[in-house]
Amino acid sequence: MEFTAKQIAELIQGRVEGNENAAVRTFAKIEEGVEGAISFLSNPKYTHYIYDTKSSVVLINEDVELDKPVSCTLIRVKNAYECVAKLLQFYESMKPAKTGIDPLASISPKAKIGENVYIGAFAVIGDGAVVGNGTQIYPHTVIGDGVQVGEKCLFYPHVTIYQGCKIGNNVTIHAGSVVGADGFGFAPNTEGYDKIPQIGIVVIEDNVEIGANTCIDRSTMGQTVIHKGVKLDNLIQVAHNCEIGENTVMSAQVGLAGSTKIGAWCMVGGQAGFAGHIQVADKTFVGAQCGVISNTKGNGEQLIGSPAVNPKMYFKARAIDAKLPDMYRQVAALQREIDALKAQIEK
Repeated sequence: MEFTAKQIAELIQGRVEGNENAAVRTFAKIEEGVEGAISFLSNPKYTHYIYDTKSSVVLINEDVELDKPVSCTLIRVKNAYECVAKLLQFYESMKPAKTGIDPLASISPKAKIGENVYIGAFAVIGDGAVVGNGTQIYPHTVIGDGVQVGEKCLFYPHVTIYQGCKIGNNVTIHAGSVVGADGFGFAPNTEGYDKIPQIGIVVIEDNVEIGANTCIDRSTMGQTVIHKGVKLDNLIQVAHNCEIGENTVMSAQVGLAGSTKIGAWCMVGGQAGFAGHIQVADKTFVGAQCGVISNTKGNGEQLIGSPAVNPKMYFKARAIDAKLPDMYRQVAALQREIDALKAQIEK
């Protein structure tokens, strides 16, 4: 497919500077631009690339001022990053969706399969499972007994959905993820541990995306809930009876202990950890490698460090850390002086 700069500008409500007939056939990073590609510039650190890029068209923010002329065609927009996301979504939507059921798939006669569904080789659909219209299930994925899957979902290879779980519409789950495995529940006894049966389910609402090798455990009783619009990165652990609020995003390797409640519109950095049975308010920002061990105070709070504190307190403490070696030497010197004075008094 090929589009002109003018057509792209109309699509994203931008303004063309340069050749409005410049043709675009692909995407490229601005530093790796080639003829026929469209790139974008949103980070000021990359501005110098625009003068030498080989890309035919570059999306750029309206307020960016350039020091010298450029050879590429510019499309001025309010937010270049948002616009390139829209273009990538448009590009992805143009690809034909897979349909049809591979003869090597194993589908229970008791399952209900919607229209225009794709089910790949060696995928398994269990008894009583429901798969909605337009859903794509890639090879080696397992949809357990009684699982309900909505419309236009996309499950990549080796996804496993355990029995009874409920998945909404337009949910994407990447390769290797597991939804509905047993929560980590064991009761100690004199000889070891008794397993506590996990009889609940996982509920994932509409428009959720789950990264590769992420695990969301079923609840002991009731539901583990991922609310609509949540975006989870790769390698995240969500324990039993947790709840993640609408439109919250989490980076890789985040871990939630059991019964943690995360509010809506939160942003969580990579490798952050949450203690069990705590509540995190809406719009909380949690920095990378943060350790949250208690309830947060309110909407919009920012937390960094472990244990988690507000950034001002964190940086004050880190400034003191740098002085600790000198303080230690000073205290040691004072102690020697005190010991010497005591020795003189005793004489």
